[in-house]
Amino acid sequence: MVVQDRRGGGAVVVAVACGTGLAVGLLTTGCSPDGAAADDQDPAGRAAAAAAVRGSAAALLRAGSAGVRTSMETVSGGTRVAIRGTGGYDFATSTGRLRVVLPDPAGRSGGGRQPVTEILAPGALFMKNRGAGVPDDKWVRVYTASLSDGNLVTGGATDPLAAAELLRGAREVTYQGEGRLDGVLVRHYRGTTDIGAAARQASPRTQPALIAAEQGFTTDAVPFEVYLDEDGRPRKVRQWFRFANGSPKGASVTSTTELSDFGRKVAVRLPDDRDIYAGKIASPAR
Repeated sequence: MVVQDRRGGGAVVVAVACGTGLAVGLLTTGCSPDGAAADDQDPAGRAAAAAAVRGSAAALLRAGSAGVRTSMETVSGGTRVAIRGTGGYDFATSTGRLRVVLPDPAGRSGGGRQPVTEILAPGALFMKNRGAGVPDDKWVRVYTASLSDGNLVTGGATDPLAAAELLRGAREVTYQGEGRLDGVLVRHYRGTTDIGAAARQASPRTQPALIAAEQGFTTDAVPFEVYLDEDGRPRKVRQWFRFANGSPKGASVTSTTELSDFGRKVAVRLPDDRDIYAGKIASPAR
């Protein structure tokens, strides 16, 4: 889908994704992978750091479930847009439910627009209040393996398990030290992950989406930073993606996933077939 900003009278393309996807947001403030200073760890220390990061997806599966906060931010041609989401995810079933808040045309989060409800499921993304001519009481179903990015960014929120599985291809990992995140002791790592390598190591539930994602970005190399708790679970993971987006500099997309309240009950009910919209989805309003 093409999202346009009409401020200043001109139409500026700020993000490109699949025609049934949502907008994706702005380059995050705070730590940037371009400014990440490598530490002086020896090879054994770097190997241990990489192993800890690669094992974080397995740690999430052991956790069972978690509360989720997401943000997705995009910058393209000087235009910035942000999308926020909250909800929960069941790692045992690879299903989750998010309430995603979109920016208004002026770029403000929310801006009076009705939030989109998203249900994440193995191989599929369901969206309600999708707009674009879809009735409010109907769901849009998208098969994630058919998306050029495997739904790592198309839906406006990265599937939490996919974000962790992407770290299975981590390399050049450096340990940045300990700290506290929301009162929890965490270990901070930075590095780069390779989408193709992650796809080869991913679980069967996530592998098709990551294989599709190999084709969707300018490069397979994805810079990241992640904060792991004492059980090896990601408390926060931030990943930087880049699209060609039809312009020389392309679009930078930052996806941040925060996890907490592990083990909480997360009930996700997939939409009935009769509630799924089968009609034509209109082009975005201009």
